[in-house]
This record gives sequence, structure tokens and C-alpha cells, in this order.
Amino acid sequence: MGIWAPILLHGIPYISDVIESEERCMDSCMEISWNASLIDPTHSRQSKPRTTTGLTMVLDKGLGLTAFRDLLQLASAYVDFIKLGFGTTGITPVPILQKKIEIASQYHTYLYPGGTFFEVAYTQGKTSEYFYTLKRLGFDWVEISDGTVSIPESDRYTLIEEAQAHSLRVITEIGKKAKHSITPIHQLTHLFKQDRKHGAEFVIIEGRESGCDVGIYDDCGMMDTSYVHQVCSFIDHRYLWWECPQISQQIELLHLLGNDVNIGNVAVPDILSLESLRRGLRSDTLSTMTSLKKDPVL
Repeated sequence: MGIWAPILLHGIPYISDVIESEERCMDSCMEISWNASLIDPTHSRQSKPRTTTGLTMVLDKGLGLTAFRDLLQLASAYVDFIKLGFGTTGITPVPILQKKIEIASQYHTYLYPGGTFFEVAYTQGKTSEYFYTLKRLGFDWVEISDGTVSIPESDRYTLIEEAQAHSLRVITEIGKKAKHSITPIHQLTHLFKQDRKHGAEFVIIEGRESGCDVGIYDDCGMMDTSYVHQVCSFIDHRYLWWECPQISQQIELLHLLGNDVNIGNVAVPDILSLESLRRGLRSDTLSTMTSLKKDPVL
């Protein structure tokens, strides 16, 4: 009967006993570790806290507390930010929302609401209340975007500063969610520099949850690599986040910009896949990591 033998009652283990047994197993396994060269053949992957590069943002579309905790228990070392997608922040019960913030903090991961919820507040003239409530709930970051609504440029910068006045750190987003939309490079460059000047710490390039027919992606999800190269030639892409939800897109972006590129809108099941790509632990990137080395044969 193995591990369950001491804790069975009529053939069914108590949940608390199961958890305790799992924790004992995990503690004993902590003494076992892989050679560093095996888990990071690139010899270059940064560990947390990562400040400006190599960041991964995961999209949470409505995880319950158990799934949320499981995600971070398994993969918190590879996740820097979790975005609560769309307007789900507003319809998540407050106790659960605050518990998520608490759990994320315990795992040194930032949780923040998606930009669409901000846009709702903007259209209703309630941005001050929005920022105030976020801070009361325990959020440290906010996204300011205009993917669906139109916000005059002067208002955009005032809103960045207003969020900071509420002690919120700001991420902005550039790009529209409408099909076939793409921001001209000169406009993107201008907005990026002005957003940063007014206090935005990171700027996201719109790619939506689908990664299709918007921004740098065509209707089949193929990436406009020329556009990406041109953007990076004009701005400091250390502070740029590419929404890149599809694995094939992540592979291409890593080939273009290296394993320290900031990638967002990653699906929960793809977290370990992306981290494997960053480290050269998938065949798609194994041979392209320039710092790939072999340990000497003894």
C-alpha cells in the first residue's frame, strides 16, 4: 500500500494527511538536484527577481484558488507577472481576489488587472476611484491601455501620473484590438518614449489572447519579423513586452531577440514550455542558443 498505508480510513485517505505526506516527500526530494548545466544549457537564464529583461507574464482568465496556488507552487520561478484577463478582476469575489494577491506575493510574483477593466473605468469617468480601489485591494501594478477606446494623448500621460499618485506602478499598452490593426512604427516609438518619460515602467505591444490578425501577427498568426526588428532598432526593448500567446510565435521571437526578451499573454499550460525554450531545453531552441556549452569529458 506504500505511502497511503498509515493514513487510510475505510480505504479513503484524509485530505490533510495526504497533503502532509506530499509535503514530507517534497522535503526529502529537496536534497536531490540537477547539475546546473543540465537545467540551463545556455548558462545565461536569470533567476528571480528579474528587473527588466527575461520577464514572463501569464494570462489568468479565471483560475480558482487551488489552481492558482498549484500554478505558483510548480512554476513561480519562471513567472514574473500574472495578468487577470479582460475585466475578470471586477467579477472575481473580493476575498478570492485578495487571497490571490497574497499568494502571488508569497511567491514573489506580481498580479495586476487587465487593461480592458481600466478602459471601462475611463469611459465612465471613474479612473480615480479605480486606482483607489486597486490600491485598497492590495495591487501594486496597473495597466493603462486604449485597445478598445480612444484616449487623447495628453489624457494618457495624465492617467499614468495619476496612477503613480495612488502609489501604483504602471504598465502601458500600445495598439488596438481591432482586426488588421497595426501601430505605425513612428507612432509606436513616440508613444513608447513618452509613456516611459511620464513614468511607465513597461510598455506592452498588443497581441491579444489569440495572437492572430492584430499587431505584429497576420490572420494566420505569422509574425512580421521586419516590423519587430525595426521597432527594436528605435527603442530600448528591455522595457518592451511582446504579447506572444502561441508557442510557434514564442519560438520565433526568441530566435529574433534572444532568451531575455519579455513575453506576455502566456497561457497557463505553456509556462514550462516557454521556460524550456528560453533555456534551450526544447529542440526548437537547443541549437540556436549561442552560449550553449558542453561540460568537459573527464
